[in-house]
Amino acid sequence: MSATLIYFHGFISSPQSHKAVITGEYLQEHHPSIHYRVPALGDTPDVAAQTAEAVVKECLERADGPVALIGSSMGGFLATVLAQRYGLRAVAINPVVHPQRLVTRLIGDHSNPYTGSEFSIGQTHVLALHDLAITELRSPDDYWALLQEGDETLDYRDALAFYRGARVTCEPGGDHSFQGFERYLPEVVEFLGLLG
Repeated sequence: MSATLIYFHGFISSPQSHKAVITGEYLQEHHPSIHYRVPALGDTPDVAAQTAEAVVKECLERADGPVALIGSSMGGFLATVLAQRYGLRAVAINPVVHPQRLVTRLIGDHSNPYTGSEFSIGQTHVLALHDLAITELRSPDDYWALLQEGDETLDYRDALAFYRGARVTCEPGGDHSFQGFERYLPEVVEFLGLLG
């Protein structure tokens, strides 16, 4: 029986993001039996959400062990939504909790530095995220939010309020990338129930 861990990267990011890579390296060295997936979610929120859900469904169909999620920023939002939808455990790193607010600020043209792709964000993306958003956690014990107060992109207090009742680690300083994430990897794997 082998566990599966799915990592969802954030907006304007890719599977080559630092946290995704160091998570994979940690698992390869310490827990090589854990199947690790880092899907390329696409650049727009609607495509990212569809891709993330398709990967979760595929992993659940094929899994012969537990499936768990990690997500950063917008990926943290997706991990939270999909964990609730499918009854999984999730770790959310500096997660977006009000995606429609964030995406409203990002309406316009963008370029993904990892992939070089050009894309636009519009009002339809805001509406799609509004429809996807959840207002509360049904099973708070299934979530761990890792927050840093120095997050320059998101207000960490939004996540503190949303994840009330869940496990929350909130550190002073830091930034949106969550400096020093690798310190938590042993605990993350244990929390997610991936060790059998």
